[in-house]
Amino acid sequence: MTQELLRCIVELCEQMVCSGAEVYRVEDSIERMCTAYGAVRVDAYVTTSNIVVTSEMADGREFTHTRRIKSSSVNIEKLHGLNSLARQVTRETPDVEEFRCRLEQAEQVKTYSFWQQVLFYVLIAGSFTVFFGSRSLRETVASALIGGIVGILVLKAEKHNVNKMMVRFFCSAVFSTLAFMCLHFGIVKSVDNIIIGNIMSLIPGVGFTNALRDLFAGDTMTGILRAIEAILLASCMVLGYIAIAYIYGGVAA
Repeated sequence: MTQELLRCIVELCEQMVCSGAEVYRVEDSIERMCTAYGAVRVDAYVTTSNIVVTSEMADGREFTHTRRIKSSSVNIEKLHGLNSLARQVTRETPDVEEFRCRLEQAEQVKTYSFWQQVLFYVLIAGSFTVFFGSRSLRETVASALIGGIVGILVLKAEKHNVNKMMVRFFCSAVFSTLAFMCLHFGIVKSVDNIIIGNIMSLIPGVGFTNALRDLFAGDTMTGILRAIEAILLASCMVLGYIAIAYIYGGVAA
């Protein structure tokens, strides 16, 4: 074990957290990789915003590394590649150059294009509008188009690292405004299903699920932090809708 190897291990685990991994999974990966390189004791502390690792060798040497995590999202495909790399490192213990080369390859996963992601927002909004009871083609099409606009706003905001709570509040206000405008101009007869369909693409369901998994795994602090974040994001969505509904005179049936 060297300081550079520990740096690579922490960088790998940082990418895991940024891709949506549970804290207990990241801590376990750190301990396994450091032990594979000869560490007799590993102390790893991981939260959604910080990683601190101290590795003690048999000859008394100690290596410590800290990382500050400023943002995270959910990328299951990338997380799968990083998990596979962590298992490979545990089995094969490559040198620093090989480790870093494999890490760069794992980070370069194929991602969907901007417009493909916008299309997913369109499909999600339209599908959930039908799922929650809409039988009107106009409502479905209106919801899908509004979902595309929301998708563009969300993706642009993520690109510029805009605060997540502000993004949820603003996007909720935007799709609520557009839904009420469709009602005002007689395009649709109800805004309920349109608003519900677009809310579904913004609900922090994965974040709340990870919070529960962390709590059940005994990582109380991280679980509470993730749960609070999910609740705050959901609350901002609600406030955005309430503000626009108040302006338009309440919820229209």
